[in-house]
Amino acid sequence: MSSNSIKDGEFVLLYLKPRKTWLIKVKAGEKVHTHAGFIEHNSIIGKEYGSSIESSTGRAFRLLKPTIADFLMKFSRPTQVVYPKDLGIIAAWTGLSSGKIVIESGTGSGALTAFMANLVRPDGHVYTYEIREEFVDVAKKNLQKAGLLDYVTITKKDAKEGIDVDDADIAIIDVGDPWTLVEPFKKALKGSGMLAAISPTMNQAEKLTAELLEKGFVDVLSLELISRDLEARVGMTRPSMRMIGHTAYLTFARKGL
Repeated sequence: MSSNSIKDGEFVLLYLKPRKTWLIKVKAGEKVHTHAGFIEHNSIIGKEYGSSIESSTGRAFRLLKPTIADFLMKFSRPTQVVYPKDLGIIAAWTGLSSGKIVIESGTGSGALTAFMANLVRPDGHVYTYEIREEFVDVAKKNLQKAGLLDYVTITKKDAKEGIDVDDADIAIIDVGDPWTLVEPFKKALKGSGMLAAISPTMNQAEKLTAELLEKGFVDVLSLELISRDLEARVGMTRPSMRMIGHTAYLTFARKGL
């Protein structure tokens, strides 16, 4: 069996067409049922990622290796998740990469946590704080599903009470009152460390910015990303009527000493 062959216990993204996908964990002897027929897991094992398989009704599915974005979009979501369009610029602006130590407040369903853990592994780590027990449980299950729990420490605690980490590289705030975390996160960050916050409203971003400047942060920037698909077809290409408009305002800053 080649290194690109699908093995029992691995995840596969069954692709029928855009927005019609199923993320499954392959288990010998089981079936996956869809509106386009069922597929035996045994018939998937041993096939190459990228190949096709037919369902019981003759519909062709493509067997794709899931990316971190696929896992995130299929996570259980008791809370609003951060969209991929925002995740990308958070990674670029903060320098998320292997070996980084990240602190986060507001774990929620763990989508952003998982994205960061996927980038900082194998030598980095994400320390995340969440006050609601039910969210902690959901996040752990999602991270386990994505194979990323080993790179994350989830603490049920209000981060305002203090961060149990020193010299973090990056701080992420995803709570309703982000300005209240500026002081404890500043203490936990190393000099020139990056802070990023996700705020649904302008008023939150405004109050946060004032607090960041008051506490000596520099290079403070807030922005909003708008994303629209392009329907590319020969002779008929046009912007899609569907688009992801406002999701959040992102605020970035660097710790000054």
